[in-house]
Amino acid sequence: MSLNFFIGLITAVACTLGGYVFEGGHLSVLADAAPIEIVIMGGTAAGGFIIANPKSVKKGVGKSMKLLIKKPKFNKESYIELLSLMYQIFKLAKTKGMLALEAHVEKPEESSIFQAFPGFLHNHHAVEFFCDYLRLFTLGADKPFEIEALMDEELEVHHAENEAIAAAVQSIADGMPAIGIVAAVLGVIHTMGSISEPPEVLGRLIGGALVGTFMGVWTAYGFVGPMGTFIKATQDAESKYLQCLKIGMLAHLQGFAPSISIEYARKTLMADVRPSFTEVEEATQALSAPS
Repeated sequence: MSLNFFIGLITAVACTLGGYVFEGGHLSVLADAAPIEIVIMGGTAAGGFIIANPKSVKKGVGKSMKLLIKKPKFNKESYIELLSLMYQIFKLAKTKGMLALEAHVEKPEESSIFQAFPGFLHNHHAVEFFCDYLRLFTLGADKPFEIEALMDEELEVHHAENEAIAAAVQSIADGMPAIGIVAAVLGVIHTMGSISEPPEVLGRLIGGALVGTFMGVWTAYGFVGPMGTFIKATQDAESKYLQCLKIGMLAHLQGFAPSISIEYARKTLMADVRPSFTEVEEATQALSAPS
């Protein structure tokens, strides 16, 4: 489980409910009203989500939720692996020609080179992106500016698909405060229907009605909104990973040596995940000759 997700969840719940109890609040009021409010708010949010988004976005959101409990996929080690893989591929192409890559790009899961880098091999988008353009190179596509334009267009489409997923989650967060008000209004209507009850009963009903407003704002800014932000950040990290591949391939296409091509790619990385020149050099020197 992602440590940040666990710490954030515990902090939000403990501080909110702990502060409420500390000031003299009764958790029984929240406990009594919360199940009904969850049904009203959750159902309304789910209905709006289903209406607003196509099937592809719904599936994307479902998959993205898993990212919350997983460790970050892209770190310094994953980029050392990526740069080492590019080095091996580019070195093979330089020594034996582009046609030597055919067997590797057609069935990467059976390639001895790709199998040596399991982290990359398990990244479906990256494998497809890398192999598709290497295949174009073997077919004779050798104009860097045209290839770059095509890469940019593909990455833009991929980015737009990811943006739709993050936006869908953010739209839920944006709507939760208003949905909470709807739940509160329904609670007030119920309270007004019991206006003849004694003050202690009315007070509990009014308190229960206000739970809707509380839960709407709390879930929006404490949970759903941060989830959307996290998903977007994770998707941006994936886009940066593909961008690194793009820069390396374009440098290779322009005729640079493998070590220079991967240095071009390395320089595009964010500081927190960028390996040093020495780290990359040591990793590539430890590799066996590609075949």
